[in-house]
This record gives sequence, structure tokens and C-alpha cells, in this order.
Amino acid sequence: MTNAPPQWTEEELAEDSSIAAAQFRSERLAVSDSWDNHYHQARGKFELLFDKLGNLDPSAITEDNLADAYSLGLGEALRYLAGPPISDDDLRVIADVDSLAPGVLRKDPDALRKVFDVISRVIDPQRFPWIEANRTSNAQERVAALLASAVLLAAQRIATERRNEGKDNQETKVKDYLRGLGFVEVPPVAINTIVKGPQAMQFCAECLLGERKADVVVRLHDTRLMAIECKVSNSATNSVKRLNNDAAVKAEYWIKQFGIAQVVPSAVLAGVFKVLTSNKPKNAVYLYFGHMIWRNWAHSSIRRNSLCRDLPSCLGLQTLGGQHGIRDRLRHRSKCLA
Repeated sequence: MTNAPPQWTEEELAEDSSIAAAQFRSERLAVSDSWDNHYHQARGKFELLFDKLGNLDPSAITEDNLADAYSLGLGEALRYLAGPPISDDDLRVIADVDSLAPGVLRKDPDALRKVFDVISRVIDPQRFPWIEANRTSNAQERVAALLASAVLLAAQRIATERRNEGKDNQETKVKDYLRGLGFVEVPPVAINTIVKGPQAMQFCAECLLGERKADVVVRLHDTRLMAIECKVSNSATNSVKRLNNDAAVKAEYWIKQFGIAQVVPSAVLAGVFKVLTSNKPKNAVYLYFGHMIWRNWAHSSIRRNSLCRDLPSCLGLQTLGGQHGIRDRLRHRSKCLA
């Protein structure tokens, strides 16, 4: 029989949140060549774009060299000529074209011209003053424009990379942890009834549970499904959205769709999370601080909101031979968030 985990205190939540934030700071300050790589890649794109479009001399920009630029994969650099940069979707809608695919634009000169007309109307006059003045650029202006444009694109790329890598790394660690407990990953399938999806001692990633996607879905020893959301936050404000407006909303949907006795909504947290009683998830959501899990697999730490059993019970460790020591230590360290 499994003992219910004790209650979290505000102080304990604050302590683990502080550890998670410190780890986040350490990772962000770690030496990396990512920025240099992104900058030089972006710089190369803009140098090639300048070369293909005659240093952005208004009189040198033709439909043919625009088509060549798109064919060389420079559509992103073209969008970043705008101030502020314009997204793919916005450009397609505003230009009123069906596609921005290079092959399509090369065969449709009218669409190509419509696309560049939009870019021309919102081109950044701070980086490209000669275009607005309808004149040829000088060397100093080109050097400044290349530098500013490369930095702008590189900054956006590294921000996107950090968002994606944080979530991907979190998912990878969760899956590695499950494998270490003896679970086997299976291909994802749409789960519209509780009997579908992974079976006993199996899990899958990135699959629809009802109409909501879960990062990882685990079939527990007692046939329930544990839906794990991997949440990485870079600010206290962002953390409220990650928990209350995302994980808690999904939990409410899954419980309503499948029943509280059939599904165990969970979230693994990393990064910066705000600790306020008013911001606790209001639904039955297991909350795990990731650093407590990967630091030592034999000493996992569980936080939950309500009405769930402890992690050893959920993952069925009592059924795995030779795992009783781990089970006992896990149970001893389990707590819940009321």
C-alpha cells in the first residue's frame, strides 16, 4: 500500500525554485560558440544577398536576380530587410500570394514583384538609407547595414534555438529517465480512448491525448495514463503562463475527457518559476522539479496539486525486481502541492 506524499510548504517550493533558477543562470552563462555560429551564418546570407542584388542598389534589383535570391534560400534574409522584420506568414498574406516557395515565385513574376513591393514599402530606413533616397550606397553604409542585419537575424535565431532546445532537452531527459526505470518508448499514436496508446511499461512522445498534444505519455502499472508536459521558463511572468494557462488547462481538459481515475496530468519544470500561492495550478497536476530527477535518479522529488499517488506507485516501481531500495528512497522524498 502506498503512503500519500506529505504536503509542500511555501519555503520548500521557494528552495527548489531557487535551485532551478540558479541552474538556468549557469546554463545561460556557460561558454558556447552558438552566438558566433549564428552570427557568421547570418552574415554570410546577407553578404550573398547584397552580391545577388547589386548591393541593394534600387536600379540593380530585377525580377531575375530576386528569383535567383529566393532560389539560393535567401528568402529569410529578404524578409529581414524590413524594419521590423516581416514573418513568412505576414508576407504571404500582405502580398496576397499563394506561396513563397522559390520554385513557385520563379514561375510567377507577378507574385515575385508583389512580394518585393511589400518588402520595399517596409524596408528599414535606418539600415538602408540609400534605398529610401533612391541612390547608390557607399562602403561605410554597406558595412554598417551588413553588421546590423546579421546581428538582427542571429539574435532571432538564437532566441528560437534556446526556446526549442530547452523543451527538447527537457523531453530527452524525461525519456532517458523513464528508460532508466525500465520503460520502453513506442511510436506515438492518437489516443482518443484510455485503452489506446502505450501499454504497460511503455511511453510515447509528442502525441495527441484527446485533442490536446502531450509531450510524453506513460502507461502506468495500474493502466492509467500519465501525461507529462515539459515546461521550461525564462522568467517569473512566463512561468505563470506555462503552468496556469497551459499545463493546468490541459490537465482540466484531460481529466474531463478521460476521468480523474484514468489520467495523471504532470509537468516537469526547469528554469525560472514564480512561487505564489495564487499561481499554483488549480487542477490535479503532478509538478516535478527536473533538477531533482536528473541529479540522481535514485532520489526523485515529486510535487503535486491534488488527488494523485506518489511517483513509485505511478511508475510501478514496486513491480520491478531489485528496485525496492529506490522505491523506498523515492517514497521518503515524495511530497505534494496542496
